Amino acid sequence: MSLRLGKKVAFITGGAQGLGEAIARRFAEEGAVVFIADMQAETGYEAAKAINAPGGTAYFVKLDVTKEESWIAALAEVEKTAGRLDVLVNNAGINIREPIEDMTAEHFDTMLAVNVRGPFLGIKHCIPVLRKSGGGSIINMSSVCGLIGHRYTTEAYTVTKGAVTLLTKTIGVRYAKDNIRCNSIHPSTVDTPLVQELFKNSERRQERLGEVPLGRLATALDVANTALFLASDEAAFLNGVALPVDGGTTAD
Repeated sequence: MSLRLGKKVAFITGGAQGLGEAIARRFAEEGAVVFIADMQAETGYEAAKAINAPGGTAYFVKLDVTKEESWIAALAEVEKTAGRLDVLVNNAGINIREPIEDMTAEHFDTMLAVNVRGPFLGIKHCIPVLRKSGGGSIINMSSVCGLIGHRYTTEAYTVTKGAVTLLTKTIGVRYAKDNIRCNSIHPSTVDTPLVQELFKNSERRQERLGEVPLGRLATALDVANTALFLASDEAAFLNGVALPVDGGTTAD
């Protein structure tokens, strides 16, 4: 049986840990050559080492998603090492959890820089490389907060994820002619160590579980499997799609 991403080269931002690391691992299991792009070098090298140990192929590249020159240098390394690029996953993101009345303009600018400028620069500089490879798949990590006004999430995060949602659709429409597909993933709350810490507050835990019709949190594997599908040829006719991974949260 052939691997779903055999011979594909994937570049994953924020790939050193969390959702990004889960996506990198899942891609490698299905045959992709994976570039883990992150600010955290030590963690990134360890993530690549863990993929390589059982026979996968992964490399770490240092990347600050907010800096154009960092993108240029990282993608030059990808081309030098692998000679092509087939998949970009814009996963890196932050959330400064301050309501609009308390958030400083500086904190808002920081969130815009990572969550919106980062994917914008990544797409800008990856499109020429993808085009040379004959096309490919761009996957942007948005959120249910990029689809709805979410009562438990601060305004700035919703603004940035909403921007990613429409950036995705615009790129999907504009670059389909180059056989470049662009789709976004919209998870509800994902069960991570940070979320487990937040859920020590039982009231907050009940709030989040209560809004999900399936009655549980998303897992990192739920999200990674969705990214795998969108990266694969199985999703060849999906373009400009905002795909919820939310147990029905946005359907309610």
